[in-house]
Amino acid sequence: MKKHKLSLYQLLSLLCFCLIIAAWCILTFGGFVSDLFLPSPLEVVRKIGQMYREGTLWANCYESTKRVVVGWIWSVIVALPVGMLMANSKKFAAFIQPIIEFARYLPVVALVPLTLLYLGIGESQKYTIIFLGTFFQLVLMVCDTVSSVDQNLINAARTLGAGRWQIYREVIFPASLPGLMDDFRLTIGWAWTYLVVAEMVAASNGLGYMILRSQRYLATDTIFAGLILIGLIGLITDFLFRVLTRIVAPWHERLSD
Repeated sequence: MKKHKLSLYQLLSLLCFCLIIAAWCILTFGGFVSDLFLPSPLEVVRKIGQMYREGTLWANCYESTKRVVVGWIWSVIVALPVGMLMANSKKFAAFIQPIIEFARYLPVVALVPLTLLYLGIGESQKYTIIFLGTFFQLVLMVCDTVSSVDQNLINAARTLGAGRWQIYREVIFPASLPGLMDDFRLTIGWAWTYLVVAEMVAASNGLGYMILRSQRYLATDTIFAGLILIGLIGLITDFLFRVLTRIVAPWHERLSD
């Protein structure tokens, strides 16, 4: 029965993509929309092929992926312990949560001039933009996920004599790991949305830079190629996280059954 549901899910997902591509083909090949505003799928595929032949396809994909992953990893390294402490210490949460709530509403694009002033035009500035775009949301998501751990498990561990750090390591972290993996999967998707912001100034490569540069020349086929490539990388990333979740937290699958 589960396999049937899974195949139905995949079929519906494929159907959605097919409907979008069909509508795209009708609008462009039917002449309903100008190529200036909406290039045809064939033109976009040709552009991706041209980028491949020129050697810029993999180079831009690599640079953008590296920036997203590094900035996101920075965010995880800081947000995970901070979020766990917020969930288990009311004093610490009262101290830091107002600042995080304030900072998460700041538009990241408005911080670009300050990051350029403080960090220059190197890669660290781009990593920082990705970090700022994901950290404040992630730390609150981690706090919420860890807070949802069954208190009875923690009380049972204390009754059995477990220390504070042993409870973190052997109770709280394993119980919240499936939820944390979902948090990580969502926030790395957000990290990709900040890519164009990270590459809008002082960048010479990357998919975001390619999209911004194409905007100046109204090269919509290149813009769509960049958007599709980002979307495909995002789909691959999402799939890998789902597989990784099954590997690192197999008990979650058994419980859901």
